Amino acid sequence: MNSTSPSPASTASESPWAPLAGRVFRALWIAQLVSNVGSWMQTVGAQWLLVDNSAALVTLVQTASSLPMVLLALPSGVIADRFDRRSVLLAAQFAMLAVSGVLAVLAFMDVLTPAVLLVLTFLLGCGTALMGPAWQAIQPELVERRRLGQAAALGAVNMNLARAVGPALGGAVVAAAGAGWVFAFNAASYLGIAGVLLLWRRPETASPGVGNERLLAALQAGRRYVWNAPGVRRVLLRTLLFIPGGAALWALLPLTASRSLGLGSAGYGLLLGAVGAGAVAGAFALPRIRKTLGANGTLTAGALVFAAVLAVLATVRIPWLVTIALLPAGLAWIAVLSTLNAAVQTRLPGWVRARGLAVYLLVFQGGQALAAPLWGAVADWVGLASCLLIAGVVMVLSAATVRRWPLHDAEGIDPSPSDHWPAPPLVFEPGEADGPVLVSVVYRVPAESRAEFTGCMSHVARSRRRTGALTWGLYQDGNDPERFVENYLISSWAEHRAQHHSRLTATDREREERSRSLLVPGTQPEVIHAFDTSSGPAVPTAADAAGSRDLHT
Repeated sequence: MNSTSPSPASTASESPWAPLAGRVFRALWIAQLVSNVGSWMQTVGAQWLLVDNSAALVTLVQTASSLPMVLLALPSGVIADRFDRRSVLLAAQFAMLAVSGVLAVLAFMDVLTPAVLLVLTFLLGCGTALMGPAWQAIQPELVERRRLGQAAALGAVNMNLARAVGPALGGAVVAAAGAGWVFAFNAASYLGIAGVLLLWRRPETASPGVGNERLLAALQAGRRYVWNAPGVRRVLLRTLLFIPGGAALWALLPLTASRSLGLGSAGYGLLLGAVGAGAVAGAFALPRIRKTLGANGTLTAGALVFAAVLAVLATVRIPWLVTIALLPAGLAWIAVLSTLNAAVQTRLPGWVRARGLAVYLLVFQGGQALAAPLWGAVADWVGLASCLLIAGVVMVLSAATVRRWPLHDAEGIDPSPSDHWPAPPLVFEPGEADGPVLVSVVYRVPAESRAEFTGCMSHVARSRRRTGALTWGLYQDGNDPERFVENYLISSWAEHRAQHHSRLTATDREREERSRSLLVPGTQPEVIHAFDTSSGPAVPTAADAAGSRDLHT
């Protein structure tokens, strides 16, 4: 992986379709398009079967689809980091094919009740939740890091191109032949992705990062990484501030079509198609938009455009005007989501990538799952038009917060692995479960560099915590002010070995080197590994009981 980040100008000037030059990425993109068309057809069929019921029941389709991500995103991230991601994706495809097949059979037999429909939709959502982290995590294996932004945009184009075709096609099929046929097409659509995955020979070097970690330990490691990665946390905050207002459009659009505009299922499909068409057209403009506005300007503009579209849905009763207004909504949606997706992809190292992306998907899908029934309840309480206006105000507030909480600049962040720590020369071989382990690093810092050194060590502290430290502290010796001692506690020897060999990144190395450049010339840090002795001596001989020392060079 190239550690040199391209300039924004060079990235912006490259074709937005450049990732499609990769054979596997291109084949999966096409197969995913077919599957997404089937998913949108299924969504239209499910929502339209319930459209004569209350607004809250209609919006439960979106909740049933999104709620599994809330419940399963983090375990799915662990699974995607622990097992072969290709195998995880194949299992998800075949599981969703089976559920969709059952849905189609019940619809053909005319025994599909609202409750059964929602349960099966929930099970399909479980398959999507299992697939999501693994799908996102393989993207850096398919395209170069500098093209992840374009790959994320192409993923959004894929979804929105499907949205341009699938709802209209689904609405027409429902009107002409019934919902059973859209469910049947959706079942068949999973075969394309499964076929490409079966033919893909994933490189052996693309190995998972969890190893033999237990589920709870792996979940904790993922949580610890995200909590100590300010750039990732800021992406999650921006997602959380955008999604609730954005979810109102998807949750309330079927009600807008049927109640405000008097349209049938085909008309509703055309409205969704307009959003998708706007997103596809917007993909051509995205590089220029990003170059002109930057990432944070794109987030602000996207939220304001979405607010304006929600206001149009609340006040306009002319179908063709609403259809035109939905075109910029598609552009805004793809601009915001591809910006957020690329921002989180470029910050996550391979060992925790699926778990980090699982947290992102949890916020994204969970926000929709929780917001959709809320908007349905508000629409039943204050009316559809007022509800849409309230959602528009929420989007304006989201835009207003970008200046206060912008995305952090990712320039200079390199998540590629760096195995730069030497093996500690211990006098015995600890067991994998031995611990906790206290690591102490002694530095000698001249007086003129101490303020800068402690500032640099704040970055090192986050690195230690991201990669496994339970506690961390930096102390200055009261008898020798030149002497600083860094202490951090690791839960086990296996965790510390993972720090040594798989969890550190090129950025971590750069920040360590910066802090060590401030030491007294000619000195090196002295590293001490001390083992818990509450159950007896950790080191087999008394002479070695004080621990072992080595130098990190």
